[in-house]
Amino acid sequence: MRAAIYDRNGPAREVLRVADVPTPEPGPGEVRVRLHRSGVNPTDWKSRGGATARPIEGFQIPNQDGAGVVDAVGEGVDRTRIGERVWVWLAAAGRRWGTAAEHTAVPAEQAVRLPDSASMELGASLGVPAMTAHRCLFADGPLDGRVVLVAGGAGAVGHFAIELAKWGGARVVATVSTDEKATLAHAAGADLVVRYTDADAAERIWAFAPRMDRIVEVNIRDNLQLDLGVSGPGTVISVYAADGPDPVLPVRACMSANVVLRFLLLYGVPRPDLLQAARDITAALDAGALSELPGRHFALDDIAAAHDAVEQRAVGKVFVDLD
Repeated sequence: MRAAIYDRNGPAREVLRVADVPTPEPGPGEVRVRLHRSGVNPTDWKSRGGATARPIEGFQIPNQDGAGVVDAVGEGVDRTRIGERVWVWLAAAGRRWGTAAEHTAVPAEQAVRLPDSASMELGASLGVPAMTAHRCLFADGPLDGRVVLVAGGAGAVGHFAIELAKWGGARVVATVSTDEKATLAHAAGADLVVRYTDADAAERIWAFAPRMDRIVEVNIRDNLQLDLGVSGPGTVISVYAADGPDPVLPVRACMSANVVLRFLLLYGVPRPDLLQAARDITAALDAGALSELPGRHFALDDIAAAHDAVEQRAVGKVFVDLD
């Protein structure tokens, strides 16, 4: 099969190439998926670039997320799954068979039924972003009647955090930096969208609700002052990204607000919680509660450009097309 591969870490245009490699065979408890779309996330270029590198045995196929059709199953897997449309999560976590290839093989639980109403683009957008959003939102209980603040409401995690929070019964505030991003956050269903750079950002949020119950945070270094300003006893601030230098934590201010800080790296989330996230995300798909972000499409031969686009913070979702 054709696949994007790398055998050392480094810049995309220096280490990524497309090659013919053996098509994986599903082992016991696994399925093989003929991929149609591969979604590219920041974690993918960070792993390839070396920021979160792990040892490479022979070669590594990048990208964790994708969507396609099951075309083979391993021992112990019901053969009726062959032909099933699926979305794939964490395909390259501890494995070489990422989704930037014609096929991937994953544990059967990591290829999740994709409703007929959902496009391959939407399926390939889920995985890392939607599961991260789910953990940030639901790790501390149900959301019905709660108020949620989503920082970076136009990003992939932010987009699905807005939609999953609304699906869970919450009211949602989103912060953004531009009018273009405000349009995306509104389209996802945010009840209030605020530019976090505006001097009256906290006041506008207070007018909406006196205290946030959950905050989904993409940049704690720049946003913590605003977060604490709209928090109170019991507020949970879930931090899922850590670009740039580590922030200095204002411990006394956090104590005074009586907040809970939750730090999240999806690869360390207990497997039962990941499986619950997959079930809930699929239920939200069935309910029509999740939608696509604007997409940018790249051919497999342009895998380096796709990775560069995500590294350069492209707005919307970046896909590698495999059909």
